[in-house]
Amino acid sequence: MIWLTQAATIARRELRGGLSGFRIFLACLALGVAAIAAVGSVRVSITAGLEREGSVILGGDAEVEFDYRAATPEERALLDAVGTVSQVYDFRSMAATGEGREADRALTQVKAVDDLYPLTGTLTLDPPIPVAQALADDGAIIHPVLADRLGLEIGDPIYLGTRALTLRALLTREPDAGSAGFGLGPRTIVSTAALEGSGLVSEGSLFEVKYRMLIPGATDEQLDALEVELETAFEGSGARWRDRRNGAPQVQRVVDRLGSFLVLVGLAGLAVGGVGVSAAVRSYLDRKTGVIATLKTLGAEGRVIFAAYLMQIGVLAALGIAIGLVLGTLIPITVGPLIEARLPVPVALGVHPGPLFEAALYGALTALIFTLWPLARTEQVRAASLFRDATGTSRVWPRRRYIVALAVAVVALVASSALLSGIPMLALYSAGGIAFALALLIGAAWGVRRLSRMLAGTKAVRGWPALRLALGSVGGPGGEATAVVLSLGLGLTVLAAVGQIDANMRAAIDRDLPEIAPSYFFVDIQPDQIEGFLDRVENDPAVSRVDTAPMLGGVVRSIAGTPASEFDHWVTRGDRRISFADTPGDGTRIVAGEFWPEDYTGDPQISFAREEAEELGVEIGDAVTMNVLGRDITGTVTNFREVDFSSGGIGFVIIFNTAALQGAPHTWLSTVYAEESAEAAILRDVAGDAPNITAIRVRDAIALVTEALGALAAATSWGAGATLLTGFIVLIGAAAAGERGRTFEASVLKTLGATRATILTSFALRSALLGAAAGVVAIVVGALAGWGILTFVMEAPYSFEWRSALLIVVGGALATLLAGLAFAWRPLAARPAGVLRAQD
Repeated sequence: MIWLTQAATIARRELRGGLSGFRIFLACLALGVAAIAAVGSVRVSITAGLEREGSVILGGDAEVEFDYRAATPEERALLDAVGTVSQVYDFRSMAATGEGREADRALTQVKAVDDLYPLTGTLTLDPPIPVAQALADDGAIIHPVLADRLGLEIGDPIYLGTRALTLRALLTREPDAGSAGFGLGPRTIVSTAALEGSGLVSEGSLFEVKYRMLIPGATDEQLDALEVELETAFEGSGARWRDRRNGAPQVQRVVDRLGSFLVLVGLAGLAVGGVGVSAAVRSYLDRKTGVIATLKTLGAEGRVIFAAYLMQIGVLAALGIAIGLVLGTLIPITVGPLIEARLPVPVALGVHPGPLFEAALYGALTALIFTLWPLARTEQVRAASLFRDATGTSRVWPRRRYIVALAVAVVALVASSALLSGIPMLALYSAGGIAFALALLIGAAWGVRRLSRMLAGTKAVRGWPALRLALGSVGGPGGEATAVVLSLGLGLTVLAAVGQIDANMRAAIDRDLPEIAPSYFFVDIQPDQIEGFLDRVENDPAVSRVDTAPMLGGVVRSIAGTPASEFDHWVTRGDRRISFADTPGDGTRIVAGEFWPEDYTGDPQISFAREEAEELGVEIGDAVTMNVLGRDITGTVTNFREVDFSSGGIGFVIIFNTAALQGAPHTWLSTVYAEESAEAAILRDVAGDAPNITAIRVRDAIALVTEALGALAAATSWGAGATLLTGFIVLIGAAAAGERGRTFEASVLKTLGATRATILTSFALRSALLGAAAGVVAIVVGALAGWGILTFVMEAPYSFEWRSALLIVVGGALATLLAGLAFAWRPLAARPAGVLRAQD
């Protein structure tokens, strides 16, 4: 391969010229790779932390959980034979500062523990006293937020149900907090003995009992064998197994999904950077036209020249990727402590090869995609370019082999992102969206140039020389319209989509839900309390509506003969609230099948929520088995109901006929719609008469959801910000590349009598027009993306949010204006004589 040796020699000699003209190239590539590497490293760091500290997060090496009951003596004996076992109760309740109707109350997540808790990890308290001392003699540990909410200090009494406790310490760190999942209230920790006589844990109440096991020296193989053994022994009991390898599945799912989404946002940033890469390569090759023509005159083949410049770009791309990988490694280590402080799980900071390889792969493919086209056109430079004022390459397409190679690289990039992201459909949609946005932006740039050229010749702008000059420059040949609209437009598009989604989700919470949602969810209403409860709330003139339903918990075991574990759906994960009824109820809409007759007493029948049935593939006539309080009950799906969970009212995915579950211990659920001014009195009276009843204030739950959405929006906004920063760097590159042209233009205009103010205004208007055009296109594409994600992914209503759209247009115009003005002063200061003489 003599020609490759020749190409390498040429490339080596060309690289001696330094990095002139490639700073933007390196910055664009490094930023995109750094963003993807950083996000991937954070995701893997959290995952590694979950794996490394799995026992601490779970509270033991393994856990067996029962819903709404404790293990029987026989079941407990099986667990005790495995290793050291600690029993933990977990449920929601109301914490109070006193008894009766005058007490202040707040929702809390209660954990009742035995003397062995915690089996692993350290429970940190303030003051730093032993856990046994804090819980002795009806002591209680509460989270500082709950203490502030109720105005409690160490030594004050606190009530759970009918049990009086003493606050002994504040909770500083809970080692197994990550395994608990989402909670609506701050934590309270008491001893198991403190539950006796509290009225909080009884038949039909909603609670979980977890048995954490410490198994010294247990290997993964032993845990697998133990899982099979216990699941066989507990067959039909409703027990669920979890071990240290999956201590916090909810945290893991959120981290994986958010991390994958941010990687896709990073790919959009790489696409923006690719525009800058392509522009830098094209500008570099234009300057090398004479060199390429000379090489061809001396007999160099086209493939030698192509390979030589491909090697140069490859070396520079490797340098840019290396810089990005270093930044992507350092950023997570730097901000890791801040991330860990906001998470209930440890983060294993360090160098993780997997995400670095993924980022390097994306960077290499992006560099190849955006440089292959301009590189392929080096073959079209003719030797005659040495003897005439040619700009370089012609406008014909490259050879077929280069187009095929380009297509293969694009397919490889899309396929790798779909495979490595973990969310292939979203990756494919994102790739399609980026391609659509690029095509639309290219079309918009062409349209802006055509429109500007047309407007420059109209009578309307004849009295505005600066505007006419700006329009003529935008519409003229060799302008920077395409580079500016592409680079800034794609970054603004990502930001616009994030802004539209965030604004619509917040609007749905802040505006829509409060108008239709109940004031309170009351749970754990015992059957002998429901009559008194209804007497209080239904006779209150401030209450407009009260809905009630019997409720108990169950675990889906199988659907149409398929084990629930084979379904990746929220309905089949964990326990599920279910109900029973004789009639569909007011407002219930049956969309398929028929509801059972009133007073039906035959084989169990099930009414299933339509949307969830479609997602799970459930059909009319399918058998669904649920474990309810340790007993398997199989029912036949006879109808589908339309259930709108977004209304905030009572809604069950699964409802049995009354005869199937009426004999099972159950409680009642109620939603109360009342005026806000009456909410405090209702809570005071209900909880004062029945302290075991738990009240969940819907406004508080909405505030938690809003906070979670805010964190998600912040994370995606940072990703969009990185994309926008890349676009701004490309914008600066385009402005810098056009500085020579503006210098010549300013010199000609000065010679013709134009003032500096007119020329500067012309430059400013040109930049602002291009930025505004990029912003307008970004709004259109971002609005379409926001509509698509909200409508088809989140299944939420969409309305155009004009405030963020206006900010994006103004921001785009301002960004290009600043970039343009930054490179306008030197052209204005240049002397026309020297510039024009140099053109000879």
